[in-house]
Amino acid sequence: MYGVARNSQDVDIDLIQLFRAIWERRKTVLAVTVLAAGVAFAGASSLDRQYKAETRLLIEPRVLAAESAAGGAGLPDELAISSQVQLLQSTDLIKQVARDLKLFDIDEFDGGGSGGILSLIGLGGGDGELAPEERSIKAFRERLTVYQAPGSRVVAIEFSSKDPKLSAEVANKMAEVYLALQSGAKLDTSSDTARWLEPEIANLRDKVREAEKKVADYRASFDLLQTSETSTVATQQLNDISAELTRVRGERASAEARAEHVRTTLAAGGDTESLGEIVAAPVIQRLKEQEATIQSQIADLSTSLLEGHPRLKGLRGQLSGVREQIRAETRRVLASLDNEATVTRLREQQLTAQLNRMKAESARAGESEVELKALEREAAAQRQLLETYLARYREAASRMDPNAAPADARVISRAVEPREAAFPKVVPITIVAALAGFILAAVFVMLAELFSGRALRPLIEAEEEAGDAVEAEPVPQPVAPESAARTGAMARLPVVEEAPSASVIPETETGPVDNEFSLNGVAAAIARGDYDGVPVVAVSPEGDEGSALTVEMARRLAAGGLRVLVMDLTGTGTPTVLATERLDLPGLTDLLTGEAAFSDIIHPDLHSRAHIVPQGTADLHDALRSIERLPMILSALTEAYERVIVECGSVSGEDVGKLLRGRKALVLITMRTPDEARLEDLVGEFARAGFGDVLLLAGPLPDGSDRGDRQAA
Repeated sequence: MYGVARNSQDVDIDLIQLFRAIWERRKTVLAVTVLAAGVAFAGASSLDRQYKAETRLLIEPRVLAAESAAGGAGLPDELAISSQVQLLQSTDLIKQVARDLKLFDIDEFDGGGSGGILSLIGLGGGDGELAPEERSIKAFRERLTVYQAPGSRVVAIEFSSKDPKLSAEVANKMAEVYLALQSGAKLDTSSDTARWLEPEIANLRDKVREAEKKVADYRASFDLLQTSETSTVATQQLNDISAELTRVRGERASAEARAEHVRTTLAAGGDTESLGEIVAAPVIQRLKEQEATIQSQIADLSTSLLEGHPRLKGLRGQLSGVREQIRAETRRVLASLDNEATVTRLREQQLTAQLNRMKAESARAGESEVELKALEREAAAQRQLLETYLARYREAASRMDPNAAPADARVISRAVEPREAAFPKVVPITIVAALAGFILAAVFVMLAELFSGRALRPLIEAEEEAGDAVEAEPVPQPVAPESAARTGAMARLPVVEEAPSASVIPETETGPVDNEFSLNGVAAAIARGDYDGVPVVAVSPEGDEGSALTVEMARRLAAGGLRVLVMDLTGTGTPTVLATERLDLPGLTDLLTGEAAFSDIIHPDLHSRAHIVPQGTADLHDALRSIERLPMILSALTEAYERVIVECGSVSGEDVGKLLRGRKALVLITMRTPDEARLEDLVGEFARAGFGDVLLLAGPLPDGSDRGDRQAA
């Protein structure tokens, strides 16, 4: 038998079939849901009630007066808060709370006292081997939850117990013991710190005094007296001389420039009245006034006296004398400017020499300052350490008072006795269990459908595209029998809307036996490569007679060397009767219901190399629920066999279309005695269903057929 390959790429999950299967098994799913809810309700109701209470602490440092004067203490970081969470879960704290509340005497904190199954069989283990106190602490830890509230410095203490009052008492007691331990620890730390700092401070005071004395002696011995925090006497003198030298150089340059300007103007015979140094001289200003007065008198007398008049001559003589005095005074101003420039030049030389001497002295003082700075750093370090110790000592001394050493936390919310149990929540547990039961039951049903293959369907194109393709296919015109015979052994029956002008029914009684509608002619047409991978759907309007022709044609194809398979979809099972010995063989219905595999439903023909898929023995109604898998099955069979023939018996074109769900197929109409009108109706019906390729197989069974014998058997 030839193998059968399955094309997984052509398979899709049919969601509608999955939901249909769940709906059909709704009673089972509902029963599982109710059962899960009932079990969860009974189990949750039987559990012991647990009540939970919560106390909240705010972790923050308590700033003392000394700390506040020094700038305050920083807020605790995440690591500090996590450390406090771990401290709240410490064994010592739990033991103290348990002793204060006498939890060791309560059965709830006994831990069971037994070793469980291992103890019963002598293997030890369990809590029975622990001491009573250790069992109580273990039970305490199981009921205690300490955590930091996200994004805050708040720490929550949760405790659960069967007794609501006890849960609140334990949570509050945990906070009280924690605060007491914090205060006691800070008091002990402060006392130890103060005792250690006292001798250290006394020793540091002596060291600071000695270091500062060394600095003072060194400064006096090397004459490094300071005028400010950053400069000494030598440095200050050097700065003053440098500033004075800069000023004198400016004055010298200004005096030389003024003198040169006056000298150049006089040498060129220019007007001295534009020179500021000359105009500003008091003597020259008086002479200029006299000159102006004399010139005014000369101008007045010139209008009434002649040029040789003695008075005019006297006034002109006075004017010449005044001008000579102005020139003499101008020369004195120039000499004064030269003297001023000379004096500033000499002052500059003196300051330069003094500056050089101070630079040499500053260089020598700088070498000494190196050692001085080292002594000062040592003294500053000792002084800073002493101040730090003094601040810590004052802080420790202030905390030695028990009332002045508060813990770094405070209670912001005390636990109250809970009214409702925190566990178990019967209603939510029941709802969740019912939902889980429903989901598991539905998943189990869907998996069963998937594994059986009933929820799988082939991938096909959209129905609209298939319809458009059928409409786009050109409708052939009626063809006369003579033209059909000339086209070859395969005759395509046309889709006609009007009565044909010539008969398309062959003359089987008078015509040749091997025409295009005979067994040999149709077998030759089907054997051609045009129908590779396309199933052949055989329709027998006459019933079993046509089905027998289909089986005989399959045998002809197998005799020609093709791998052929016949699938029996008839109601009477005629192909199965003709090809097999028994009718109870597994077949298509068994495959559709998931009771058989491909290898179990394919059987060999008794009289040829062909194979057959019988109807099967499973319930037909169960198989019809998965009939949409038929195109997928045909796709797998057409990959394994060269020709797959599906014998459907007497069915309509609409039924074949629903069966194949849009898959392309060749329709073979088998009729021993064809009726022209009926044949036309069948061809048109299949064309409207989307099957344009239709062949006719007509004529009697060949001699030697065993159909009658097999049916009799």
